[in-house]
Amino acid sequence: MEYNTQKEKLILPEYGRNIQNMVDHCLTIEDREERTACAYTIINTMGNLFPQLKDLDDFKHILWDHLAIMSNFKLDIDFPYEVIKQEKLNVKPEKIEYSSSKNIRFMHYGKIIHSLIEKAVEMEPGEERSQLEIMIANYMKKSYITFNKDGVDDLKIFEDLAYLSKEQILLYDKGIKLADYKAQPTSSNKKKKKK
Repeated sequence: MEYNTQKEKLILPEYGRNIQNMVDHCLTIEDREERTACAYTIINTMGNLFPQLKDLDDFKHILWDHLAIMSNFKLDIDFPYEVIKQEKLNVKPEKIEYSSSKNIRFMHYGKIIHSLIEKAVEMEPGEERSQLEIMIANYMKKSYITFNKDGVDDLKIFEDLAYLSKEQILLYDKGIKLADYKAQPTSSNKKKKKK
């Protein structure tokens, strides 16, 4: 008796050993037209294995790519789509440069707060700027509570806002009361037993 662990490793195991055997057989067919017909039959069978994916726009194209991969790019037929090249199969994507967060003093407030504070500082003093300053302070308090479940005093938020704005936004003595936020309770997955 021969076990799967003793057989050659599958290139795309999601299709199974029978599909791989069909691809291997297709490679042995000498007549090009017959080989192409065999490839179309294999594609139909592969598509039947994943009927939930048939709604994808490029589903057939993906199947033809997989067929080429399973044949180690040795299948000589007229593909209906341009299949992936073997050289491009294992190419690593280019590294994505991330924005530097080193200059963010208080990470728990996030980068957007810094942009909002800069915008508020640029505005002329008035009602609109005052409303923006209060909105920024409320958002800072909400962000702070996310990371500090014990709560936070409004004075701490006002101090941080003054520091981040280089003392250009001062809300200490204006009698402002920020909104009360509570940390979101963690959901328990335990179901209550019915009596």
